[in-house]
Amino acid sequence: MSGGHFNYQQHVLSDIADDIERLIKNNNVENEWGDKRNLPSDIIKKFKKGVMLLKQAEVYVHRIDWLVSGDDGEDSFRKNLQSDLKKIKEQA
Repeated sequence: MSGGHFNYQQHVLSDIADDIERLIKNNNVENEWGDKRNLPSDIIKKFKKGVMLLKQAEVYVHRIDWLVSGDDGEDSFRKNLQSDLKKIKEQA
């Protein structure tokens, strides 16, 4: 089955997180028009928290999707959810 309950929309969350990570990376970099964002560190910190929350939300949606679609059982849902969330923490 491979999910599909949410029409695979969880990947949109990943795309948004990736885009925010690019904004963080390029915060003090001039664009082709010579402009820079220069957001202060407290704002960048909030962006990073947003990225973490989006990645966690993607994992939750993905795991719920697989459970309700019959790809995972309750035990594998619990195990995979915990494992996937741990991977995100380790990457932070």
